[in-house]
Amino acid sequence: MRVLAIFLTVLGALVLAPAAMGDDPISHLMKSAGKLPQAPADTAAPKVQNASAPGVGTKPRGPLPIVMSARIGEHDDRTRLVLELSDPVNLRTFVLANPDRVVIDMPEVSWRIGAPPRPSGFGAIKSYRYGQFRAGNSRMVLDLNQPVSVSDTLVIPPTGGFGYRVVIDLFPSNRARFDAKAGWPADLKKRESDAEKLAAMIAASQAPEREAARRSGKGPGAGKVIVIDPGHGGLDSGTSGVNGLLEKDLVLAEGLRLSKALKARGYVVHMTRSDDTFIPLRQRVAIARADKADLMISLHADSNPDSNVTGLSIYTLSDGRSDREASALAKRENQSDIIAGVDLSGDNNPVAPILIDLAQRDTINKSSRFATTALSRLKPVTDILARSPHRSASLAVLVAPDVPAVLIELGYLSNRSDAAQMNTDAWRARVARAIADAVDAHFAPPTRQARGEP
Repeated sequence: MRVLAIFLTVLGALVLAPAAMGDDPISHLMKSAGKLPQAPADTAAPKVQNASAPGVGTKPRGPLPIVMSARIGEHDDRTRLVLELSDPVNLRTFVLANPDRVVIDMPEVSWRIGAPPRPSGFGAIKSYRYGQFRAGNSRMVLDLNQPVSVSDTLVIPPTGGFGYRVVIDLFPSNRARFDAKAGWPADLKKRESDAEKLAAMIAASQAPEREAARRSGKGPGAGKVIVIDPGHGGLDSGTSGVNGLLEKDLVLAEGLRLSKALKARGYVVHMTRSDDTFIPLRQRVAIARADKADLMISLHADSNPDSNVTGLSIYTLSDGRSDREASALAKRENQSDIIAGVDLSGDNNPVAPILIDLAQRDTINKSSRFATTALSRLKPVTDILARSPHRSASLAVLVAPDVPAVLIELGYLSNRSDAAQMNTDAWRARVARAIADAVDAHFAPPTRQARGEP
């Protein structure tokens, strides 16, 4: 439905235990491969690996190159990343600050990596993730414990039963040198700006669809525009449930079900993502505003260190006051852009107090009214958080001053009962119908009694 949607995939985790690196056959092979990469000079630029290999942002013809394995080794003078691929590809690396990350962009690939142990955390790499980031573009993001300099890539041709091996070394650096190099390449910044402009153009082209639905006269919300925002996606998996259910998959499935239910009732429905797609937080808000949404519903699933905590809750934008748990949730949910390696330099904090102060009071009131209605419709069909199920938090996805918005935490993936029921079609169907009923009630004309008439 949305041209803007960019198809992404995400699979599992990577790295091997650093203690085993010395016995790794890839490590042995690398030691005999000749001169290894040295720490780059300040002016060093990444080298193009292979002019005939697919480049970043392109989808190779035929089968996708396969990433077959990955290793991270921690050494005295460097931390080394080794990727084994079925075919040669061109990579581009760059670094981002606040927080410090190394981003490795490559053409679209198929990830066939298992789940080796996590890094020790004592080397340069603190954590990592990988997956598809944009159409034709896969990405790996390495979170850093310290500033680094990134070597040029070394490619070892297939030998000894291995495929192509790409070697990238991270050398200790200092803050000034790292910050001087940090930032998105200019062409990627332009791509993000163009994506936001495209969202506005698409919304304008869909205006006739909205007007046609309004004239159809179906239901209390005929012609009302609802934006459904399944959280996370693509490179950002969100919470992982005790039963293995990923938050990004759960909320996408529920979002698609809710979209179908609302369309059947005459609403014009847009989704920020309709597949396993990464969408930056700022762009999610931009989509809702460009579509002139009458209501935005963001879907998520929560987690809690206490596995006994259970139940659905609904968040609206905070006026600056929120409890500790709500603040912790906002901090987690607002990390999506960081997780996917989005450059945040130069951006205003989307949840800065000034933006909250500027939000229209009427918009906040409408959001709160829908939250109250939704909880009343959802209570008969699912467990509700026992303590204060309607909460407020400074959530980045809710900051549009002219779009009423709520974030629904469908339940706790850290609770076995919640996770089990959220994994069933029956539960998902009941909850989708209840949310659709709440949307109907929200847009229904007020009764004579509600208007104060006799």
